[in-house]
Amino acid sequence: MYSIAFRIFGHPIHWYGICIAAGFLAALCVLQYKRNYAKMTKEQIFDIGIIAIFGGIGGARLFYVIQFFHQFSGDLWKVFRIDQGGLVFYGGFLTAVVILWIYGKVKHLSFARILDMYAPAIALGHAFGRVGCFLQGCCFGRPWKYGVVFPPGSAPADRYPNYLASLADGVPSVPLVPVQLLEAAGNLAVFFILLKLFRCVKKTGQVAAAYFAMYGVMRFLLEFFRGDHLDSILGLTPAQFIGLFIMIPCGVAACICFGKFGKDSVTEEDLLPAFSLPFVHGKNHAGKP
Repeated sequence: MYSIAFRIFGHPIHWYGICIAAGFLAALCVLQYKRNYAKMTKEQIFDIGIIAIFGGIGGARLFYVIQFFHQFSGDLWKVFRIDQGGLVFYGGFLTAVVILWIYGKVKHLSFARILDMYAPAIALGHAFGRVGCFLQGCCFGRPWKYGVVFPPGSAPADRYPNYLASLADGVPSVPLVPVQLLEAAGNLAVFFILLKLFRCVKKTGQVAAAYFAMYGVMRFLLEFFRGDHLDSILGLTPAQFIGLFIMIPCGVAACICFGKFGKDSVTEEDLLPAFSLPFVHGKNHAGKP
């Protein structure tokens, strides 16, 4: 784990911040790719991308600060140092959903179509973010003899020190489950599944519903391997509680509801991408390789 990528005039640039920026750009590309589905212009995509993504980051940071306020009591300036890690995904997700709903109302756009369009973008951007978590040393896993070792001075080493492997510069961590990379891989798989689902579902809103359920299940299971927090609600971590009792039920209910009562059917014209992604379709709009 190397949290600092390089320095500019002595100021450290963290890999976490680079991964978040890369995730933002990747998500924006997906939004542009699917904008025809949501019947939005390039300008609207850029506007909603900036507003929702940065608003989501703000919400994710706010939830983290509230949950772990003791980390900032001595230095409140740290609240703004998101480049060093510290985002709660569900906080950002809920904030982004509210922002998307407001934007759809103001611009008279279909909220269901916007959510569908955003689902794979969030999954891909989140995958980049979890790689950043791994490099930063946050959101780490539980001890596992086949896991990865984090260096002295890192949060994993402070929580799970391996005194038998003490180094000259301190005590590293015991081997830990690389749960951050597992979630990154899971989000990447969800991203590809969601892109394929656009051609399978018949009603708008069902792609987003599938994302709610899939991510809820994935996060619920992966939380069993997390070792960075000990707080719980009825024996479950906050993320497990949200995934099991909110994300999964909402996803299943939304899928059934949109399937039975949805009025906006998906047409071939809606599915026409704004530009070609060879790794998804292998052909351009004209059907040429």
